[in-house]
Amino acid sequence: MMTGRFHWLAALLMIVLALPLAAQETDDANGDEAASEDAGEDAKKKPTIYKELPPPFVTHVGKPSQSLSYVKAEVTLRLDSKKAGAAVEQHAPRLRHEMVMMLTNASLDAVSDAPGQETLRNDVLTRFNEVLEEEKTGAAIKDLLFTTFVIQR
Repeated sequence: MMTGRFHWLAALLMIVLALPLAAQETDDANGDEAASEDAGEDAKKKPTIYKELPPPFVTHVGKPSQSLSYVKAEVTLRLDSKKAGAAVEQHAPRLRHEMVMMLTNASLDAVSDAPGQETLRNDVLTRFNEVLEEEKTGAAIKDLLFTTFVIQR
């Protein structure tokens, strides 16, 4: 009889010890399903890649007069793929040229306030994407950020 009780207690003990493991396996299975659903959503949403365009842009702004005004702008681009990063890197000299030309042709008054800087930012972004399209890169820039924008009069 002692042997029967021992088997019964051993079986009960195994069941009690196995319950947390079974619950963990169920949680893991649910977690795997949730992780695969998240992976599907992540595949749709691409992470943002930030790419700086060093060195800072420093040039005169506005029409030359007796005293020149200068602008210093640091630019960071928001990209959604490594392909776009490679395209920006490959065509950086042309992108930098476009930026310098846009700054030197801008009116000092137009870029001296936040709305003017926002207009310039949008114009540069549009021009950069036109350049990437002209070069047939198949890439695009999501956004352009001025991380520094200083004017010296």
